[in-house]
Amino acid sequence: MKEVPIWEKSNLTLEEAAAYSGIGISKIRQMSDREDCEFVLWVGTKRLIKRRKFDEYIDMAYSV
Repeated sequence: MKEVPIWEKSNLTLEEAAAYSGIGISKIRQMSDREDCEFVLWVGTKRLIKRRKFDEYIDMAYSV
C-alpha cells in the first residue's frame, strides 16, 4: 500500500499533527479536548485532527 504524505491527508493522528505543525502532542491534545474545538474528529475513542481546519486555526491564532 502506498504511503500518503502528511500534507495530502485530510485527517491526521496526534503524532502526525505534531510533526506537521511543530506543536507538541500534549498541547494538541489539550487544545482538542475543548468542547468547541472545530478541528478534532472523534472516531470512537480515537482522536483525529482535521488538517484543513487545524491549518485555519493556526493561521488565526496569536498564541497556543
